[in-house]
Amino acid sequence: MTSSSEQMRHYKGPAFFSFGFRPFFLGGAIIAAITPLITVAALSGVITFNPPNGLIAWHGREMVYGYLAAVIAGFILTAVPNWTGRLPINGLRLAALAGLWLAGRAAILSADLIGAPLTMVVDCGFLIVLDLLLWREVITGKNWRNIPICVLIGLLGLGNVLWHAGLAQGGAGTFGLHWGLGVVAVLLALIGGRVTPSFTRNWLAKTSGAPFEAPFAAIDKVALAVLVAGVLAWLFAPGSPSSGVILIAAGALHYIRLLRWRGWRTFAEPLVLVLHLGYFWLATALVLLGLSVLAPALVAQSAALHALTAGAAGVMTLAVMTRATRGHTGLALNADRLTIAIYALVNIGAGLRVAAPLLPVSYNTAIGFAGLVWSSAFVLFALVYGRYLLRPRRGR
Repeated sequence: MTSSSEQMRHYKGPAFFSFGFRPFFLGGAIIAAITPLITVAALSGVITFNPPNGLIAWHGREMVYGYLAAVIAGFILTAVPNWTGRLPINGLRLAALAGLWLAGRAAILSADLIGAPLTMVVDCGFLIVLDLLLWREVITGKNWRNIPICVLIGLLGLGNVLWHAGLAQGGAGTFGLHWGLGVVAVLLALIGGRVTPSFTRNWLAKTSGAPFEAPFAAIDKVALAVLVAGVLAWLFAPGSPSSGVILIAAGALHYIRLLRWRGWRTFAEPLVLVLHLGYFWLATALVLLGLSVLAPALVAQSAALHALTAGAAGVMTLAVMTRATRGHTGLALNADRLTIAIYALVNIGAGLRVAAPLLPVSYNTAIGFAGLVWSSAFVLFALVYGRYLLRPRRGR
């Protein structure tokens, strides 16, 4: 079986299109950097920006189906060669796929000009094509273990279709957005549940620490099953007390799952520790979302959703983006000062956004400052890691 690094050495095209992480990590980081800043500036009257379907609808869907979809695509397209032993999707095919994602961003902004049907076709095409490519690679490579990933990407694409359908029916696309967030939560649990213990064990082994044994066991299966049940209950019975109870139970189970991975032993290496912090955010988001159902006066749903998006998704994606970029471009697998600054900014920004209603300043000031701090993490990623994403791997 040919390794992905060997396959990269045989590639002769532009470095930027040699592997999926390059265009999609950089594109996703740029969307994550500018979307909150534009939203805050427009809400505060600093700029005039009235996208089709409204500012808040644009903000929510770009964060889920723009930024997160791009980062997920970058991770999967880079992982597939290692999963299947097949050649990576690169060159013109990768450029076309990245162009389709970019066309979706443009279509959303020009919906009034090109019309809702064409906007939906262009924007939804990216995740549909990505899923078809993934199914082809997994089936051809007989990599049955990753069929759940194929299913989840398909469900994420369906969520985007539901968002557009909701708008067509005169709504705000809220159900489609929540559907996407539910799928993202399951993806974070599934993929995070693989990479976090794996990278932790590898790092402990290299540093002469005693590796731990935490194989995929009954607790993992139950935690994932209860999470899926909680997401479904929240989507189809959002006001039911049972939804809140299941979500809180899911959060508690994921806390237990996290404890099995011994994150406190990784403080010496932020590149590993940040994975544990991202998973902690996921468990916390589930608990807060459950509390927002049971006690909405105590926990606002917006705070819970931002614990999932700004916290769990923001931290986990930057953890994966920095590690994968370093590993695939020939950099040392440890966090330098600027990388640590990226991790600090995204966690502080997420914390400020979730705690915004409790801070001793106006709510608008709090969310504005939180958005600035959180976005700064992605600006810094684009500036620091962008040069590595654009140039060939070191040592070629």
